[in-house]
Amino acid sequence: MGAAKTPSPSPAAGPRPDSPWAAFARLMDGNKRWVDGKLQHPDRDPKRREFVAEAQDPYGVILSCIDSRVPPELVFDTGLGDLFVMRTGGQVVGPVVVGSVEYGPMTSGTPLIVVLGHQRCGAVKAAYEAMRDGKRLPGNLQAISDALRPAYRETTRGKHTDPVDAMVRIHTKQTAAELRTNRDLAPLVKKGDLAVVSAYYSLDTGRVEVLTGAPSA
Repeated sequence: MGAAKTPSPSPAAGPRPDSPWAAFARLMDGNKRWVDGKLQHPDRDPKRREFVAEAQDPYGVILSCIDSRVPPELVFDTGLGDLFVMRTGGQVVGPVVVGSVEYGPMTSGTPLIVVLGHQRCGAVKAAYEAMRDGKRLPGNLQAISDALRPAYRETTRGKHTDPVDAMVRIHTKQTAAELRTNRDLAPLVKKGDLAVVSAYYSLDTGRVEVLTGAPSA
C-alpha cells in the first residue's frame, strides 16, 4: 500500500489536514462544492500523480456502498492520494473490511473515518424485504443480508414512514459505533487522534448529512 509520506499541497486543496476536525472540515467543504456545482478537482494533476507514486498519506478513510451513484472521491471533491476508500454492498463489514479501514489510522495516523450510507440503497432494500418475507437472497448476497440483520431488528422495533431508509441510517450508525469502539481504534478515538463519523448521502441533492460522531474544532 505504500509508506506514509507528507503529500505535496496543491493550490486547491492546501496542506494535508492533521486533525479529525480539519479532515472533516475539508471533506464537508468538498461536499458543499459538489452540491453547488463549484468543483475544484484538487490533487488530480500529473505532478500529484508523480508525487504519490512512491508513497501516500491520505487524510480520510471512507467506507461506503458499491452503488455507482455514490463515488466518494466525487462526492467530496477530492483527488489522488487523499482518501482510503472501501466500498461494499450496503457498506457492510467483516474482518478483511475492518482491517482495511484500520490500515490508515493504525499505520499512518489518518485522523478520520466516515461510514457513508445513502438514499435508496438497493442492498439494504433487498435485505429488508428478504428478512421481512422470510426469504433468502441468492448466492453470497445472503452474507450481506446476514450482516444487516442487527439493523433490521432495530428498524422493526419502531414505526417508520420509510423503513428501508430508516434501516440505512440505523445500519450506518451501528457500523460507525462498532468501529469507534473496536479494540484497536478506540484508543485513538479516546486520545482525540481519530474521529469516526456516520453520514448519509442524498441521491436527490448530493448533500452529505452527518448522523453521529462529528469532531469538534
